[in-house]
Amino acid sequence: MRDQELEQRLRTAVEHAAPDPLERILASCGTQKGTVIPMTNKKKRWIPLAAAAMLALLLCGGFGLHGWQTAHAVASVVSLDVNPSIQLQVNQREKVLSAQALNEDARVILEGMDLRDTQLNVAVNAIVGSLLQHGYLDRLSSAILISVEDSDAQRAVRLETALTAEVDAALQNASAGAAVLSQVVTYDAGLEPQAQANSISVGKAALIRRVQELNGQLAFEALAALSVEELKQLWETGAPGLPIGKDAAAYAAQEYAGLLDVSAVTWDVDPELDEYPAHYEVELKTAFGEFDYDVDAYSGKVLKGPADVLASPAAAAAQPSTSAALITEDKAQSIALEHAGVKEADALGLRAKLDREDGVQVYDVEFRADGIEYEYELLAADGTILKAERDKDGHWYVSGSNTNTGTSYIGEAAAKKAALAHAGVGEGDTKYIHCWLEYGDGRAEYYEVEFQAGSTQYEYEIGLYDGSVLKSEQETFGTAGKAQAGGSYIGAEAAKSAAFKHAGVSAADVTELECELDEDDGVWLYEVEFEVGRTEYEYEIDAVSGAILKAEQDIDD
Repeated sequence: MRDQELEQRLRTAVEHAAPDPLERILASCGTQKGTVIPMTNKKKRWIPLAAAAMLALLLCGGFGLHGWQTAHAVASVVSLDVNPSIQLQVNQREKVLSAQALNEDARVILEGMDLRDTQLNVAVNAIVGSLLQHGYLDRLSSAILISVEDSDAQRAVRLETALTAEVDAALQNASAGAAVLSQVVTYDAGLEPQAQANSISVGKAALIRRVQELNGQLAFEALAALSVEELKQLWETGAPGLPIGKDAAAYAAQEYAGLLDVSAVTWDVDPELDEYPAHYEVELKTAFGEFDYDVDAYSGKVLKGPADVLASPAAAAAQPSTSAALITEDKAQSIALEHAGVKEADALGLRAKLDREDGVQVYDVEFRADGIEYEYELLAADGTILKAERDKDGHWYVSGSNTNTGTSYIGEAAAKKAALAHAGVGEGDTKYIHCWLEYGDGRAEYYEVEFQAGSTQYEYEIGLYDGSVLKSEQETFGTAGKAQAGGSYIGAEAAKSAAFKHAGVSAADVTELECELDEDDGVWLYEVEFEVGRTEYEYEIDAVSGAILKAEQDIDD
């Protein structure tokens, strides 16, 4: 018997009974997968209630009460959030009972899809495919949040793990570089009303709560309007304030460019709340060119980009002869991949965009491989590499900027000596020490020195010609426990002070200071970054004990 027929017969049986036991009887047979049909109670008392109840029991029993409940009862609630928020109700057999679009963006994503009775993994893949098609997951800074709510804790964790792997594989197959976030959500009676009032999922509401724990001054409703990638970056940076949002950033850029009254303008916005200063990267596309802007994430001030573009030469008619002389996007990608030593098949989120920098046309190339993000700027005329960056910890040299003439290398023994002297460690106190020349693009770039003394491991990059310390890193093992339950955090100010003391610098001399709370393998820590002169410092400080877990310094060339 079809589910709809079963429910209709139940409704007919109890329609005339008094008092009205419809919802109780239906619940005893399991939750239906369709929408609730309004019913008018006719209050006819000439059919005994017992007969209706008996019919319900016979129907449920004949169908198989346990099997019926297993197939139709909601066991798990899974939500997928980017800015579209989609909620899936799933039974114990991991079949979708309902797919609900929680906001207008989500309705567009689910348009034309009927996911009921499909396996959960199939439904999730279909949703991710639609998100990719609509451009929500094509940038390196984009993120998708997977949330699982289930009274069975073991099943919740299993689903979270499986879905995270499923989505990650789908994104890799599509060469998309979006980050995948996941969480198990514990039932909270207060979260659901807030989620419903703001047309978001309970999973996104839980992420907002985590941000509010860092800054209770931030309103839930204002945070709900942000995307998952904005909330993620806001949480990672300690939630110092409320960012203006993508729409406001795009408006600020258009106003600064003098394009508010131009109808044929489209825009794309990337949040960079975890950079200094926190900003939005706004790309305005017009019939006469594309223009890039950096907009302060909290004040809305335009930090970078051309003003009044309609009055500038860029608004003139396009010049086909100039464009014809440029290398292609494919060629620009190929040059960047070759320089990075990455195969195209391994590059996620690979894209090249033609841009203009100080009146010169360039290609901006971005991709991710093996967890490392790469950014290149190439001269569009001939493909010359103007800039190459690899993560914050990368050590890249632009072609032609690391040349040396007439000077011999200092040798491995001198490189070891320079590293040991900087660390204040005698060679006899080391458990091991290794040194070798590190090459890039076929030429030596620096000496790599690694050694361990006690429970601390050191890594150095030493200059080829003068023995200068280009970069240093140390990491101490066994000083922090995995579980920090019950411990109170030392706070950002104490973490900064610990880093300054270890580096031997004064707070008054520090610039570009950043401090954020993060989690690494179950250990909560503060990541502190700053500059003093041309030297960049990076620290990881145990959030409970204040112990220095990791320390790096790098001379900016």
